[in-house]
Amino acid sequence: MTVQTVTGLNIDDIRRILIESAGFDGAPDPATDISDIPFEELGYDSLALMESAARIQQEYGIRIPDDEITEVETPRALLGLVNTGLSAAA
Repeated sequence: MTVQTVTGLNIDDIRRILIESAGFDGAPDPATDISDIPFEELGYDSLALMESAARIQQEYGIRIPDDEITEVETPRALLGLVNTGLSAAA
């Protein structure tokens, strides 16, 4: 897979990555704003988040250290980590 060059992701990008990484039954309606819903409530554990971090690295070239990904509590926080990484790489 080729690393994509982007300047920033949005919450829909994070939603796609989460679903593709671990999937989840009963995913919220696409119109639902998942930004501030804790990963625990969405059904994601640390292993699912680590898989999401691996996918982010593979697709966008942004490495999120294990200690940081396990501390992230919401999709908005994950989005912030990714976009900070993208900004630093630019």
